[in-house]
Amino acid sequence: MDAAAKKQLLKTALKVRIGIIEGVHSAKSGHPGGSLSCADILTYLYFAKMNIDPKNPKMDNRDRFVLSKGHAAPALYATLAERGYFDPELLKTLRHIGSILQGHPDMKHIPGVDMSTGSLGQGISAAVGMALSAKHFGNDYKVYTVLGDGEIEEGQVWEAAMFAANKGLSNLTAFVDFNNLQIDGTVEEVNSPYPIDKKFEAFNWHAITIDGHDFDQIEAALKEAETVDKPVVIIANTVKGKGVSYMENAVNWHGAAPNDELYEQAMTELKAALAELQ
Repeated sequence: MDAAAKKQLLKTALKVRIGIIEGVHSAKSGHPGGSLSCADILTYLYFAKMNIDPKNPKMDNRDRFVLSKGHAAPALYATLAERGYFDPELLKTLRHIGSILQGHPDMKHIPGVDMSTGSLGQGISAAVGMALSAKHFGNDYKVYTVLGDGEIEEGQVWEAAMFAANKGLSNLTAFVDFNNLQIDGTVEEVNSPYPIDKKFEAFNWHAITIDGHDFDQIEAALKEAETVDKPVVIIANTVKGKGVSYMENAVNWHGAAPNDELYEQAMTELKAALAELQ
């Protein structure tokens, strides 16, 4: 990836993170930690990879995206807003009565959302169904999904994984947002799914492990995925709360909103990082 393209992605990812903090602070609730950790993955997919058109969000042959870890909706909303699906001012209405931006993605009301998600483990099953449909009808769109590392403790994830491999869904790529923290502590303490790569490989997936904040590695992994004739999982090592100093690697920011003082601190940090890239 050339330097100019990478710089633009870094700037966009910071704007997405600013949108995440804006939304969660306005809502006085939400899930900032796991939203910030997957911001770079969503930024790359929506700004460098997927075949999509914000002016035509239901385009038949668009690539599909499913946020299986639906509680990270602030990240998806901030990405969609930055990509032009709706006015970024709407982020300030997150979780408000009457807003289209509720606590989990809603495909009936939010432009650009391909699947309503929230109950963990179900999103990847929906993504598998989309990929199967494309294979069945001869469509060439790709399907991408992002799971949480805590989410893969759900049995339904592995049923979906088994089915996807059995049906040869090479048009399906799943990211695991591997920040090693979930609501009750570290993933290892709660119910260890390690080693993640070996488990997916046992279900006949191709596994790739990367730094989930490195755009070169994200790009290389997605290029590799297109050379493999089976479903692919990209295990993205990330930092929960990435970009906001006091949220990084702090489990208490899994599902809490910053107060006014901490909001200002987060916005100052993110805007300073953005200014350095101008």
